[in-house]
Amino acid sequence: MNETKQTSESIIAVTGASGHLGRLVVEALLAQNLPANKIVALARDPQKVADFTSRGVQVRRADYAQPETLEAAFKGVERLLLISSNEVGERLPQHENAIEAARKSGVNFLAYTSILKADASGMQLAADHKATEQITRESGIPFAFLRNSWYFENYTDQLPSILQHGAVFGSAGDGLVSAASRADYAAAAAVVLTADGGENKTYELGGDNAFTLEELAAEISKQTKREIVYRDLPVEQYAQALIGAGLPKPLARILADADLGLKRGDLLTSSRDLNRLTNRPTTSLAEAVASALKKQNTKNKAAGEK
Repeated sequence: MNETKQTSESIIAVTGASGHLGRLVVEALLAQNLPANKIVALARDPQKVADFTSRGVQVRRADYAQPETLEAAFKGVERLLLISSNEVGERLPQHENAIEAARKSGVNFLAYTSILKADASGMQLAADHKATEQITRESGIPFAFLRNSWYFENYTDQLPSILQHGAVFGSAGDGLVSAASRADYAAAAAVVLTADGGENKTYELGGDNAFTLEELAAEISKQTKREIVYRDLPVEQYAQALIGAGLPKPLARILADADLGLKRGDLLTSSRDLNRLTNRPTTSLAEAVASALKKQNTKNKAAGEK
């Protein structure tokens, strides 16, 4: 990658700092021993990241849907991580608000968490990412596109349901996914934010070893010593199952469609960009499952002691 550490002490801001990925990026920046007062944690509700204040991090309010909050939040910021919005149907205008505010505020580098193969993917989910990348290019702000594949947590967060039903459900067939942990992607983002030489680059980010959903089920089965199988469903049936599990219809259909993308190879990469940025192997499937099971057991034990 040839990125080298910056010698200057730029002010670096992270949007969505109260979310899973954003919080991990702030932690990764702190782990690099940057001056804490040069890090800005941005959140719609600053109270959710108030714990960073005691560690010297600046905390500011920033709401993608309220442009007036963004210019104030970005004041003095030189390098910005724009973590994509998760609001279906609102994502693109919210990103436009943030990019325009960054331009007006004089941000001189913008890293954006996009999706793997955003410019070529047939997934519905990729459309807003592709459009956001284009808006970023047109803004004139030097950029880096962090095209993330799936998070392991997309699967491991479902462990209680998987164990209850004895199955992983999907519509991915024998498609391979280059998943990695949120911590892996956060570490890569922190490197890009703190290094020279990353301007106007695109990184295709994913785990070192791709796997099928059948292999995911087999790994959970192996570690729990319970029979867990993969149930491959027609995409409409899978969408209905997600709706039945409580997901809003638009989101359920996007996720079911994403499994078709997985089947086509839209979430598969052999780039090893993630490995090279972090200078270490990515989290393995076995490690991700073991970590999730440990957390689940700890949670169950705590609930039982109440």
